[in-house]
Amino acid sequence: MTNATDWTARLAADGYAIIPEVIDRDTITSLASDLAPIFDATPACEGDFYGRRTKRFGRLLLRSAQTQALVRHPLMLQIIDATLRPWCDRFDLNLTQGVEIGPGALAQYPHRDQDMWGGAKGEIEYLVNVIWPLTRFTEANGATVIWPGSHRRQAEASLPLEDAVAAEMQPGDALLFLGSTLHGGGANRTRLVRRGIIISYSLGWLKPFENPWLAYPPEVARDFDPELAALAGYAIHRPNLGNFEGQSPAVLLGDDLPAHLAAVDALRSDQTAALGDYVAGQTGEAARENGSV
Repeated sequence: MTNATDWTARLAADGYAIIPEVIDRDTITSLASDLAPIFDATPACEGDFYGRRTKRFGRLLLRSAQTQALVRHPLMLQIIDATLRPWCDRFDLNLTQGVEIGPGALAQYPHRDQDMWGGAKGEIEYLVNVIWPLTRFTEANGATVIWPGSHRRQAEASLPLEDAVAAEMQPGDALLFLGSTLHGGGANRTRLVRRGIIISYSLGWLKPFENPWLAYPPEVARDFDPELAALAGYAIHRPNLGNFEGQSPAVLLGDDLPAHLAAVDALRSDQTAALGDYVAGQTGEAARENGSV
């Protein structure tokens, strides 16, 4: 099954989906090689949620050129778009993160990623995560633990462990799951590390997990093409959200930024239509008062 519509339906039904052999091994092997020294140099996390025998780091678009193939994978973007677009004008990157679960790591506290935001739950989907294995994921070495159907049981903060499944995968596979799906990193009972990449996408009007303008400041993002720069936060979410001096922050990526800018409307089509009627009404009234009609 390679059709985006079918995978979107699977994701909506189960709260997760594992897509096998969705990217070539050469890309993953190259990415794993690029990130290996960074994994080695990164200290273990502090705190029981992140995991004291777990390593995490972000800014993956700066760490390896291969990251773009994951971030912009056409099938993933089609699924993300179909899943999130009912609640936003556009979606953005929420984070790019390398994760290593080391030997002896405990299972992560089960959680729903949507809980980082304080909005109403059970009414909309806030984000979709995609996990790409860099090493084999097994139940023994800490494969992500998923509670299928938990996105339909959001009133229950915890669910029985026997209801969960370990997302066992090979490099080249991808795991997608909703922000409303209960999950957690598994315990690593082996002597080897488990490495993977998380690429997360969220509604464009949310504050993302990873601050994109610090991760990819303008002097970095100007080397991105427009689509990637937009995913990394250099775009307006209509109406007018996330602007710089009243314009899209993408203006920061060009040469010769003017000292003064004119604010430019960035509205949804329904707002543009309503505004047009409102302005036309005033224009017509002013014309009548001036005797020109």
